[in-house]
Amino acid sequence: MRIRFLALLLAAALPLVAQQPPPDIDRYVEKVMSTFQVPGVAITIVKDGKVVLAKGYGVKKLGMPDKVDDGTLFAIASNSKVFTATALGILVEEGKVEWDAPVIRYLPWFRLSDPYVTKELTVRDLLVHRSGLGLGAGDLLWWPPSTYNREEIARRLQHIPLATSFRSAYAYDNVLYLVAGLVIETVSGMSWEEFVTKRILQPVGMTGSYPSHSDIERVPNAAWSHAEVEGKVKPVAPFTSDNTNQAGGVVSSAVDMAKWVIVNLDSGRISPDKRLYDARLTRNLQAVVTPLRPENPPKSLAPLRANFSGYGLGLGLSDYRGSKMVTHTGGLPGFVSKVTMIPEKRLGVVVLTNQESGAAFMVLTHHILDHYLGANDTDWLGAYKKLGDEQKERLAAMEKKTEADRTKAGPSLPLEKYAGTYRDAWYGDIAIDVKDGKGTITFTKTPSLTGSFEHWQYDTFVARWTDRELRADAFITFAFEPDGSIREARMKAVSPSTDFSFDFHDLLLKPVTQNR
Repeated sequence: MRIRFLALLLAAALPLVAQQPPPDIDRYVEKVMSTFQVPGVAITIVKDGKVVLAKGYGVKKLGMPDKVDDGTLFAIASNSKVFTATALGILVEEGKVEWDAPVIRYLPWFRLSDPYVTKELTVRDLLVHRSGLGLGAGDLLWWPPSTYNREEIARRLQHIPLATSFRSAYAYDNVLYLVAGLVIETVSGMSWEEFVTKRILQPVGMTGSYPSHSDIERVPNAAWSHAEVEGKVKPVAPFTSDNTNQAGGVVSSAVDMAKWVIVNLDSGRISPDKRLYDARLTRNLQAVVTPLRPENPPKSLAPLRANFSGYGLGLGLSDYRGSKMVTHTGGLPGFVSKVTMIPEKRLGVVVLTNQESGAAFMVLTHHILDHYLGANDTDWLGAYKKLGDEQKERLAAMEKKTEADRTKAGPSLPLEKYAGTYRDAWYGDIAIDVKDGKGTITFTKTPSLTGSFEHWQYDTFVARWTDRELRADAFITFAFEPDGSIREARMKAVSPSTDFSFDFHDLLLKPVTQNR
């Protein structure tokens, strides 16, 4: 009788134990922050429909005393993509949009470079990175902030050559989420921001969250962006252009992300008698559309070896320790984040940070997941620290080799002969000027892409941007016609660590005016 009573007592206590966060969570978070130089972190844990933890750690801005709390706003970046997918799903439920209808039904003017792809590209295709566009293609139209508006960006996509055949390969993009937002605006009669606020944020109760990049600047309780610039972590300017809110504009907090994850884990249910969307949308969002080859992680990260991998509607899908995992990451200048859900365990983890350390959010996420999954066989902190150190050494060696391989060979023409206006079909004009023997380069639609134009070797020069926070210096190499006139110029990031959204390599610059 006594044994049976103790067994019943233990069984009753198990749900309470299962809902507790890792016992060392506060100490562990602080250790991770110190290891990866992250000033501030916000963490959300939800389990079985309950908020286990919604807490801030560290400071909003280096050198300032203000602490991160559960309501401090962070840019969640590409974790915004599922908000756009959800908005479309709501319109599908209302019969205003069809997932597999062509985009040109809703935006008759929209074009990609291939007429067949233009005709066949569906609303679903906008969300799953299989259009044929290359990685980050077209991002220079909005990153760094440009003077183009949303429709101008979308219309310019017709001039970008496709990198692969339609639906044959995965290549992550942002610009088609902008197009998805234009579909939402056309069909609903509301701006994307208004729709997301009224139809998602407010019903879910995310009253402290906002739909726009620029909101991070106007809200008092907001984290500041930080990044490593020339070897030192420091505050950097936040990204505040609202052109691509549909791909990455939402700003939120630990407490509000808890509400969002709970609704997602409960198939759209907000309360016993109220839904944000029907359960069928959950199955759409969390089903693989674009299959991926699972990565083969190093031995130190063996638990990350998945049996399947793919992309759904604004969400990444794979398995982790035998359970289906739904996840996405986000990154903007000075902010990175990760949202992870294990639906069958009714478990969700959100890590928001104000420094560009993907290692930090990976370590924290998997430390927490393993606690609930009963696994403790991986030193995530040690593994990611070692891998990060090795990656820095590789990058330093590559940059050193680039410098060492440089020759003193001079250019084919005097410096002033390279001056002129050069035009790319999809981006627009780039100006090279030479005055008093010094060159400058300016992307005419991107105010921050202005810098010096310096000779490197042969007919290759370097654009060194005045704004060093960009961390995106680029080579520019010229090719010639037989008569010695410049035929074209191509660009390429100097460092392999440059963010892929600086898609300089996609530019094909043709001279419009040139000194002869």
